[in-house]
Amino acid sequence: MWKRRLIFLCLVLLTALPCTHSDGAILADAPAAIPAETKYIALTFDDGPRKSTTTKLLDGLRERGASATFFLVGEQIEANRELVERMKAEGHQVGNHTWSHAKLEGADAGTVAWEIKKTNDLLVSILGEGTYWLRPPYGRIQEAQKKQITVPMVTWSIDSRDWESLNAAKAAQSVLQEAHPNAIILMHDIYPTSVEAALKIVDVLQKEGYVFVTVEELLALNGIKPQLGVIYRSGDPL
Repeated sequence: MWKRRLIFLCLVLLTALPCTHSDGAILADAPAAIPAETKYIALTFDDGPRKSTTTKLLDGLRERGASATFFLVGEQIEANRELVERMKAEGHQVGNHTWSHAKLEGADAGTVAWEIKKTNDLLVSILGEGTYWLRPPYGRIQEAQKKQITVPMVTWSIDSRDWESLNAAKAAQSVLQEAHPNAIILMHDIYPTSVEAALKIVDVLQKEGYVFVTVEELLALNGIKPQLGVIYRSGDPL
């Protein structure tokens, strides 16, 4: 299952030749042929990595053949380098959640640049050159600040509020009742209850025909070429 999914996604990504849409989004000349019954969705996790919980989550995702996107807090990376390496090796997308989970909205340009660059540099030193997409803490950044951002940004269309309830059943239910194709789900991999909820979500939605992909894959599957400094809340075309 895992190898077939990788081959399929590679073929889709290779067919995504860009052209400019009237609203500025870059779409494929011809959308890739995706089976109508296939429903794609993206799980995303903030605030990690944390050795105990992130390890259990990665184990569960691997068992289920599901991919996810991890937005990492820089100051927690060094002590968990092996987890970051594992994320990439197992096909997950790794992103930037600033160095100290600092609120970027309203911050001065120097602080914004430092928070992002310090984490990006560490990710490059561990994983190599790449584009490490940004999730602004709390999902907020001012319009005027976007021109300073040199990578795509990601927020979400479904908020599990797992941090608030710390209740696996409640967090899972809040996502499952809102789940729809092309959604980006916000969770946190630093709570045991969130890991339990996430794996429950995968189990239920896979039975309903959903395929769990990274955010980058989700956009590509919908013919979207992500732009620097633009926020993406779902895989739906802009």
